[in-house]
Amino acid sequence: YKKPDDGDITAMKLVVKEGMDHAAVDNGVYTGTVLAEATNLARDMVNEPANTMTPTRMGEMACELGQQFGMEVHVMGAEEMKSLGMGALLGVAQGSCQPPVFIRMDYRNCDSSLPVMALVGKAITFDSGGISIKPSEGLGEMKDDMAGGAAVIAAMVAIARLKLPVNVSGLIPATENLPGGKAYRPGDILTSLSGKTIEVISTDAEGRLALADAIDYARKEGMSPVVDVATLTGACRVALGTGYSGVFSNNDDVLKRFQDAAREAGERVWHMPLPDDYKEMNKSPIADIKNTGNRYGGAITAALFVGEFAGDTPWLHLDIAGTASSSKESGAVVEGATGVAVRTLYEFVRTTVT
Repeated sequence: YKKPDDGDITAMKLVVKEGMDHAAVDNGVYTGTVLAEATNLARDMVNEPANTMTPTRMGEMACELGQQFGMEVHVMGAEEMKSLGMGALLGVAQGSCQPPVFIRMDYRNCDSSLPVMALVGKAITFDSGGISIKPSEGLGEMKDDMAGGAAVIAAMVAIARLKLPVNVSGLIPATENLPGGKAYRPGDILTSLSGKTIEVISTDAEGRLALADAIDYARKEGMSPVVDVATLTGACRVALGTGYSGVFSNNDDVLKRFQDAAREAGERVWHMPLPDDYKEMNKSPIADIKNTGNRYGGAITAALFVGEFAGDTPWLHLDIAGTASSSKESGAVVEGATGVAVRTLYEFVRTTVT
């Protein structure tokens, strides 16, 4: 919303060494430009204030981008979600006057008999914490809690623009988390799309509830592998700082390919464990699972919760709570939203099919 500085770079000239393959250079420049524009798309979406980047607006943008770049997009409203049984996502949404949406972006460019990969992005367009309200300090930054959804939308655009020979769907559960008169409460029991019941311990552990329904939806649709991206836990930021995203997976092959993709994209990730004995911390005496464990190992117990809804499907979870935004410029990282994960998601999809 600020006018650009007069000194902003508006053009660049590339000098090519004699004898180089000009077609390869042109292709590299085009690919780099598309990925840069996709990264900036995600940045711009996250930097928008929450009063303009609502769930409805995210759905509208997905439709506009889908039409522009040849993707089929379907935006579910609350009634359709209710008919499917997405009780976890709808539970989070009920405190806001902004209606939730569930965005599905489909890109199909290879044999229809081949598996469809799923990219799932958490999109809490403003996270107050709900009834378990957050402190006022830093609350304005909670518009960033849809960075995972923005990354998935932007990655889908890059995949479509560069015409990768792949079948992939982007799934974005989008809602606000506010303490309105109809808000869900600590102590409530929600029934998820999977049929699993969830005891709500903290309404500020809402992202994993939205992901639960989205990931189970992908599983039921037969999509594989399923990769989710989310600003999920402050615990991950405490553990890894602002330079690394935490990566969790139930499949070693998917994990290695994702790590290789992140390395190629220049984005740092750190493999985090999923120990079975930590599942004990998510057990509830009155429901199938509770939505948060104790204060220790919070990034792990959150990932374990999300993984419950993937079942045996190859699944990977990327926690970008520490990397989605930056307080200062550093190299390729800009101040504000970083657009993290866009290039890694693209590279993961590209190398999965080549």
